[in-house]
Amino acid sequence: MKLPQIRAARARDWFTEIRLQHMNHDTYFRLLDGFHSARVLVIGDVMLDRFVYGSVERISPEAPIPVVHVERQSDMPGGAANVARNVAAMGARAILLGVVGDDAHAADLRTQIAASPEISAELLVDASRPTTVKTRYVAEGQQVMRADRESRAPLGTEVQGRLLASFARALDGVSVVLLSDYAKGVLSDAVTRAVIDRSLKEGKIVIVDPKTRDFMKYRGATVIKPNRAELQVASGEPCLTQEQVIAGARHVLAQGICGTLVVTRGKDGMSVIDAAETAVHLPTAAQQVFDVSGAGDTAMAALALGLAAGGRIVDAAALANIAAGIAVGKRGTATVSTGEMIAELHPADPGQNAQKVFSLDSVLHLVSRWRDQNQKIAFTNGCFDLLHPGHIALLEHARRAADRLVVGLNADSSVRRLKGPNRPVQSEVARATVLAAMASVDAVVIFAEDEPLELIDKISPDVLVKGADYRPDQVIGADLVTARGGRVLLAPLVPGHSTASTVQRAASSGS
Repeated sequence: MKLPQIRAARARDWFTEIRLQHMNHDTYFRLLDGFHSARVLVIGDVMLDRFVYGSVERISPEAPIPVVHVERQSDMPGGAANVARNVAAMGARAILLGVVGDDAHAADLRTQIAASPEISAELLVDASRPTTVKTRYVAEGQQVMRADRESRAPLGTEVQGRLLASFARALDGVSVVLLSDYAKGVLSDAVTRAVIDRSLKEGKIVIVDPKTRDFMKYRGATVIKPNRAELQVASGEPCLTQEQVIAGARHVLAQGICGTLVVTRGKDGMSVIDAAETAVHLPTAAQQVFDVSGAGDTAMAALALGLAAGGRIVDAAALANIAAGIAVGKRGTATVSTGEMIAELHPADPGQNAQKVFSLDSVLHLVSRWRDQNQKIAFTNGCFDLLHPGHIALLEHARRAADRLVVGLNADSSVRRLKGPNRPVQSEVARATVLAAMASVDAVVIFAEDEPLELIDKISPDVLVKGADYRPDQVIGADLVTARGGRVLLAPLVPGHSTASTVQRAASSGS
C-alpha cells in the first residue's frame, strides 16, 4: 500500500472511531454556544436568488422546452449575502461588504438583507454593472431552468478603492474574514490580495470559498473550501475517490497557498486535509436532498463560526458538514440555525436524549407517539433569557395541565428582532440546555420566526399556555387550538420577576 493510501486508511479508521463514540458532543455544544458572541466579516459577490415556482403541463410548440405556468415568486439573498444570512441565523453577527448595480434588484436585495438585524451591510453602488440575479424556475419540485443576470468584469479602480477603504474600517473587532468568491468580479486579484494581506497583518483567520481556477490568487489564506470539481480544476488531478481528493489537495498545499483545505464532496461528505499531512473524512450528514442551492454558503458560515469559537479545524468542519446536510433538506436558498444543529447531534429517542432539544420533524414524531399512548400535550413558548422564578412557575403550571410539555424557544435572531440588539443575554444553545435540564420540560424546539404559529399549527397541542399578563385573545395560536377542541390556559404570574427587571438589576449592580 502506498503512503498516501495508508494515510487515507488511517484517516478513515480515526473518523470511524469518532462516529462510534457518537462524536464529541461536549466540544460541539461548547462551539455552538460560542457562535453567539462571534463577529465575522464577509466580503465578496452578493446576489439576489430568485425562485419562480410553477407547474409544467405541456411542451412548447415553438421549441422542445417545457412551458412553466408561473404561480409564485420568492426572492432571497444569495452568494456572499447568503453566507452573511447564515452567520446571522446561527446566532452570530456579520459585517457584509459587496457591490451592486444602480437598479431595482439592488433595492430588493437591500430589503432582504435588512430583515436580519444581525447583518451590518455596506453594499457599494457601481452604476456600470447590474446587480447579480440568479433566477431559478422550479416546477414539481425540480429546477427546469436557471437564468443569470450578471457582469464578470473586474471592478474599476475607483470602486475597488472604495471597497478596500470600507474593508479597512470594518476589520476592527472581527475574528474571521470570509471571502465569498463567485467569480463575478468583486474579488479581483488586486482586491483579494489586499484583503488577505491586511487580514493576516491584523491577525485574522481567513477562509475562502473559491471559484478561480488558480488558487494561487488566495495565497496566505488560513483555509480554502473548494468543492470536488473546483479542486480538480485547480490541482489538475482527478478527484473522484477519497485518495484522489487527498492527492489533489496535496498538490495545492505543496505550493504553500494555504494551511488547510476543506473539500466538500456532495453525497460523499467532506474531507479536511492540512499541510501536516493529516486527512480526515466526514461522511455526509444529509438525510434527504431537496435543493443544494446555497448549501456551500451554509457550510462556509458554520466553518467560520466554529473557528471563531476557538474550535479545531476538524471540529469546525464537522459542524459545517452537519449544517450543510440540514440545508440540502430544505427548498430554496436556506439558512440553518444552531438549534437545528443541536437537534441533529442527538437521536430522536427521548430516552437517549438528555438534552431534549429537537427539530420540528423529530418532535412531531414524539408528539405522535405520545398521542398513541393517549397522553395530552401542552405547549408554551418564549425567549427564556436568564431563567427566573416566573419562568419556572410558568413551566411547572403548564406541565401540570397535561402529560407532556413542549417548549418553543425563540432563536437568537428572533430575540434580537423582538428585544433589541443587546438581547439575548444567553445564546439559544445555553437557553435550550437550561430548559432541557428542567424536569417539567419534555421537549424543546428552537424556532427562528418571531411567532410560533407554525409550531402550534403542526404540534396541535391540547393545552396552550401563556402567562396571565396576556388576554386569551392575545395569545398567538389560540384560535387554532380552540378550533381543534383544545384550550388556552393563562398561568399566574410571580410578582417582581421578569427578564427585563433581572437584566436591569444586573446592569445597575455592574455600573
